Amino acid sequence: MFRPLQDRVLVRRIESEAKTTGGIIIPDTAKEKPSEGEVVSVGPGARDESGKIVPLEVKVGDRVLFGKWTGTEVKLDGEELMIVKESDLFGIIENDSAAATKKSRKAA
Repeated sequence: MFRPLQDRVLVRRIESEAKTTGGIIIPDTAKEKPSEGEVVSVGPGARDESGKIVPLEVKVGDRVLFGKWTGTEVKLDGEELMIVKESDLFGIIENDSAAATKKSRKAA
């Protein structure tokens, strides 16, 4: 098992659909690398000015968005993964049922 240091996160890319909304199949050579992934492992956090460790906001299992050229690609146990600093992640993707519940609470 690999455990990142400081504020680094180990991410597994999540492949997108191989079809467009119109049903056109996209060949592997024309696909862009996905910018969505699942957090596999996280470091303990970054240190602030006083030396105290500030824990990361992301946790194992979170789905995250990241930039096209973000991180460093590594191969661990035959699997291609990425090591990314938490600050390079754009955000966490919340599942639709949780988002729908939040919307219905706001409407009430």
